[in-house]
Amino acid sequence: MDKEHVRDGKFESPDFFINRELSWLEFNQRVLEEAHDPSQPLLERLRFLCIVSNNLDEFFEVRVAGIKQQIENNLDEEPYDGMTPREVFRKIRERVGVMIHDQYQLWNNELRPKLATEGLVFENIESLDPEQLSWAENYFHREVFPVLTPLAVDPSHPFPQLANKSHNIIVKLDRERSTGEVDSYAIVQIPRILTRIVSLPAKDGKIHFLYLSHIVRHFVQHLFPEERIIECRSFRIIRNSDLYIDEEESANLLKHIEEELRKRNRGNAVRLDLHEGCPTDLEQFLTGTFKISSEDVYRHSDPINFTHLMPICNHEDFAHLRDRPWNPVTPPGLTPDHNLFDIIRAKDILLHHPYENFNVVVDFVEKAAQDPQVLGIKMTLYRTSGDSPIVRALIHAATAGKQVAVLVELKARFDEENNILWARQMEEAGIHVVYGVVGLKTHCKMLMVIRRDEDRIRHYVHLGTGNYHPRTARIYTDLSYFTVRPEIGQEVANVFNILTGMGRFQGVTHLLVAPFDLNKAFLKLIHDERDHALEGRPARIIAKMNSLVEHQIIQALYEASCAGVKIDLIIRGICCLRPGLPGISENIRVISIVGRFLEHSRIYYFENSGNPKVYLGSADWMARNLFKRVEVVFPIENPELKKRIVGEILDTLLNDCVKSRELQSNGLYLRLKPKEGQQPFQAQYTFREMARKEAKHPDRESKPIEIIPLRKFPG
Repeated sequence: MDKEHVRDGKFESPDFFINRELSWLEFNQRVLEEAHDPSQPLLERLRFLCIVSNNLDEFFEVRVAGIKQQIENNLDEEPYDGMTPREVFRKIRERVGVMIHDQYQLWNNELRPKLATEGLVFENIESLDPEQLSWAENYFHREVFPVLTPLAVDPSHPFPQLANKSHNIIVKLDRERSTGEVDSYAIVQIPRILTRIVSLPAKDGKIHFLYLSHIVRHFVQHLFPEERIIECRSFRIIRNSDLYIDEEESANLLKHIEEELRKRNRGNAVRLDLHEGCPTDLEQFLTGTFKISSEDVYRHSDPINFTHLMPICNHEDFAHLRDRPWNPVTPPGLTPDHNLFDIIRAKDILLHHPYENFNVVVDFVEKAAQDPQVLGIKMTLYRTSGDSPIVRALIHAATAGKQVAVLVELKARFDEENNILWARQMEEAGIHVVYGVVGLKTHCKMLMVIRRDEDRIRHYVHLGTGNYHPRTARIYTDLSYFTVRPEIGQEVANVFNILTGMGRFQGVTHLLVAPFDLNKAFLKLIHDERDHALEGRPARIIAKMNSLVEHQIIQALYEASCAGVKIDLIIRGICCLRPGLPGISENIRVISIVGRFLEHSRIYYFENSGNPKVYLGSADWMARNLFKRVEVVFPIENPELKKRIVGEILDTLLNDCVKSRELQSNGLYLRLKPKEGQQPFQAQYTFREMARKEAKHPDRESKPIEIIPLRKFPG
């Protein structure tokens, strides 16, 4: 391409874009690959199998529900990838069917037998010996029968309102009536209060498990004495769970969201899970009741929901079948007995979680709450644990008379109830709680402590790529940045003032803030690399994120690729860009790393003609992050920290040849393997070893900035 065409290339052909939903399904397939991996400990393989099911549930609750609404409303506008909602739905149906079949093949043919060999036996109730069956019957009468409620379905008893994702049993009864009807139905919902996997008495040195649903089905006759049961089958319904919130019409956002949460269990049905042996007439009865079609039905064997097996993954008696526990390392000098304020004044700090301890962040908040020199704390909270020590510290700070303001995002999907609970607790403690900006989700991760030092008042700032959630910080990879730089502190203070005071955005110099200037800033950074390459100057882009969807960003990356910019994208989940297209994206490489920890950090590197720019933040390259959320992307200007991010973190990720998959131009991923004579290299394992060595030898020097040429990459 000539230079002028490169600068104004449109790249609008649907052939240049991968469908968002199908790309997500390929991500879930990579999770399923981890369950297939024989090098994984057995219970970790089971854990990945459970995660696949949980992911699919959320996918149907939100994404498939949205597609079905588009179809019902005849919204067949052709998007950038050229696929109409009907086409996407058909592809999803086909792909999910294969994925679910693969799950059950793996469970029944490999994982379940291997677990039995190790002493974890999953029984079918039909195979129990008389002693075990007698125990199961006693368990049913003692623990289960008292809380079951059979619900008739007939002209005088309408079909009950079944909760989203609840496990139910439909019973077909032979009940002769004066009207001539001989069949009727009843529903038995298995209460969520009951454990779904029941442990039978130990036998032969092994632990035997039985699905609760098997027990209920086998003894369901006790709920219908003197009735003849024709059929008894398990089923599960998935409903539309997206919240519909018109903030401008809601006088009280918190109450409005609470009302919407109550509706979540009553949303329209989008998927019906049925046992593979369920007769056609029962299927037709259920699909008619839920107003769905046979295309929304997925049949499989037990268990009807793999997530019920998740507690088994943490069974205390089988630690040898799990990954060795990883205890995050606290860097020397950052232990609780050190004064973190003194350290931050001396230098910027970067932490790499979960390899380095998130407790440093928790300790920072707790010390700020206790420090008499601290005047105030401001913070954004998108997700946190229900028993969060951070929330407790904030409450303690407020009761101690400090000025505390917290912006709580009530619309954090599937965490709304938790957020409402501790938002109210904070309000009761006197904290100024703000619920965000109308029409936007507040997704940025910011914490600012205002402290009166001996010489002046300072802003101590923490910015991160992940949530202030101590539990997920042990399994998500994220980056934390502490600084007392006045230019950063002042701009963070300005952003807080906009969020809490609803002021106008006046512009910032160092931070990149969505929805105001983030998209424009990213496009400029990419276009600058394009121009550097066209003028023969050093140009390179490395970007790590969860998802790449935004079409303007993709088009800009294509332009940069055509100009000769080498681009490496480390994208865990969705990627709508097609790499390797001749003359378009030959200079773009996309990898995805799926391993023990969830890759969650966002890192953006631009070579900038030999003067590299490095940014971290909470934003992916998606329309929702760039235009519909409050996001903050922040620069790393400390030379040592730049070296660490680029020469250590990005370098390590790009050279993974164990957990890394490379995206092909057809939308599929190819798992990388060590070349002949090459040692296996796994990024997450390497980071753990780096953290251990850092704890033992804190005097290590940062590696120099080293960008590995494409030709050296494995695979």
